[in-house]
Amino acid sequence: MPKVTIQQLRKRNQVSATNATNKPRTIGSPYDKSQCKPNGLTGSSNGAAENMRHFGPMFNKDLGQHILINPLVSQGIVDKANLKQTDTVLEVGPGTGNLTVKILEQAKKVIACEADARLAAELTKRVQGGPFQYKLEILQGDVMKRDLPFFDVCISNTPYQISSPLTFKLIFHRPIFRCAVLMFQREFALRLIARPGDSLYGRLSINCQLYAKVTHIMKVGKNNFKPPPNVESSVVKIEPLNPPPPVDFEEWDGLVRIAFTRKHKTLAANFKPTATMQLLEDNYKTFCAANDVMLEDGFVMKEKVLGVLDQTGYSDSRAAKMDIDDFLKLLSAFHDAGIHFC
Repeated sequence: MPKVTIQQLRKRNQVSATNATNKPRTIGSPYDKSQCKPNGLTGSSNGAAENMRHFGPMFNKDLGQHILINPLVSQGIVDKANLKQTDTVLEVGPGTGNLTVKILEQAKKVIACEADARLAAELTKRVQGGPFQYKLEILQGDVMKRDLPFFDVCISNTPYQISSPLTFKLIFHRPIFRCAVLMFQREFALRLIARPGDSLYGRLSINCQLYAKVTHIMKVGKNNFKPPPNVESSVVKIEPLNPPPPVDFEEWDGLVRIAFTRKHKTLAANFKPTATMQLLEDNYKTFCAANDVMLEDGFVMKEKVLGVLDQTGYSDSRAAKMDIDDFLKLLSAFHDAGIHFC
């Protein structure tokens, strides 16, 4: 056996080290600790986000993005809209298009308003190259900041934070559309359909029902959405009255606002606060000046207002149990006395 000197061993170690350094390392080498993370995660937040994108877009709860994933619920919503082959449908908040494709099967055209550019792109890709591509128009941006296009029917899985403003934007849209089938938070939906005497009956109820027929369609559980919201949902159908009632909404809402300040108190009690009387007095003086009407001697606004309530028999009535006809009669009586609310 040949002898090996210390100098020869040192030389061999130096050559081995040099070869190991020059040898290229392959991706996924077991010696690369950064590659030993499960599922390819490197420990950085960017890596985690990239991996999550493989499972679809990241939904933003702050924008009310709760995607309806139950096809039976989607089909039920479309069926309740009673769509015709000639209809143009406005959809607010289409998301990834689960409801949109159901509408496209039955309507002539769908105009989808989507605030999130990422979801608008997802929807575009979903129909691209298919039979529905030319039936879909996407309007990217905030629906509350734009004029609505012409449409026959509106269908929406509504972002909950715009429920009230969207409802009244639709009600006052002209020309009048046929109907709207809208998904809302359960409590909001119940407030829309509440009747006099119901615990949720209030200003929202009577203002909406003045201009439209509102009916409850179905309840929708939170597990039908991704990600699931914190509350249950309901679908309502809104059918605008055509022609609409000839009522000045600002005047109407001014009266209703005062009456529902404390809906279980009498109307007389709600009209007595100093701020309310001062507002009505200022409006009355403006009305008199504009119509060349002289103020009565010893004019006291409180006596005039309470006098109208007594004459109409509503002094001891409570807003919680008054219907639309009651408020229309009261508003007419105030106007006859020259008292206005805006």
